[in-house]
Amino acid sequence: MKSGYKKIVLIVVLLWQVLLLAGCDYYVSEQPAQQAPVPFYNRDSRGRADTIGKLGTQSISIPAGVIDGWARYVGDPGDFADPKIKAKYQRPPESYDLPIESFGFLYRITDGDVYTSFRQTQQDYRHDNETLIPNYLPFPWADVSAYGVYGAKPLNFNAYVQIIFRSAKEVTNFDYIQQKQPLYGLTVYKANNGIDPKTSEPWKSDTLTKDRMIKKDQAGNIKTYIKCEFTHHIDSCDHMFYNDDWHIRVWIGYSRTYLPQWQEMENNIIKILDSWRVSREGKLLGKQIGKA
Repeated sequence: MKSGYKKIVLIVVLLWQVLLLAGCDYYVSEQPAQQAPVPFYNRDSRGRADTIGKLGTQSISIPAGVIDGWARYVGDPGDFADPKIKAKYQRPPESYDLPIESFGFLYRITDGDVYTSFRQTQQDYRHDNETLIPNYLPFPWADVSAYGVYGAKPLNFNAYVQIIFRSAKEVTNFDYIQQKQPLYGLTVYKANNGIDPKTSEPWKSDTLTKDRMIKKDQAGNIKTYIKCEFTHHIDSCDHMFYNDDWHIRVWIGYSRTYLPQWQEMENNIIKILDSWRVSREGKLLGKQIGKA
């Protein structure tokens, strides 16, 4: 009897341990998966959430209604990527450390403001489109795109400009000649010194002969590169610059009328970005330019 009793007790103990283990397994499996904490979002007067992330070295909170299109984060599939790749792609959870590849916005050159939907600037932009462009008057708005620079990529246009000038020589058989006089503090280069070799007269077409302008820092690195069209009633400029503090490259497109303000534009755009800086928790470090 005693032997049989011991066997029963032993079996009960073993069953109890099995149930405990099963219960532990069940308990663990039923626990929700650990999720990344939901970030704090700054919002505008309409309750619209800002776009957040890290641009270069700085965490930012871009006011709702400012971005032209959408922000692209590092790793996001391109616009023309395979739809199957897009369908499978899962972006990491949004945070103030999620690196931003690029985004765009509209900058008003005349006062340093930015376009924001549901703000007066929206009406101003529409009015300027309807009244200035049809009458060939200078358009005071610039398209701006900001790009984060990550890794060991250079923060200058040294190699880029060399390729441009070398290609002009190899493909179209003309040289870019540095002009004696700077323009608005920029070193200017003109194709064949501004003369069409076929006619010995100034270029009448700038399809391949845009004026090229650069600005170097004290170390001799090209930090600003601008090319401008100058004939056929086209006077647009493509303007790029690097910022070392932010580790970013910025592209600006605007009417050549505003070329004298190129340096002011660079400073103001950095000032705008500075106003969007936040702590890693999302606390604003200043008053946001462009907030509705």
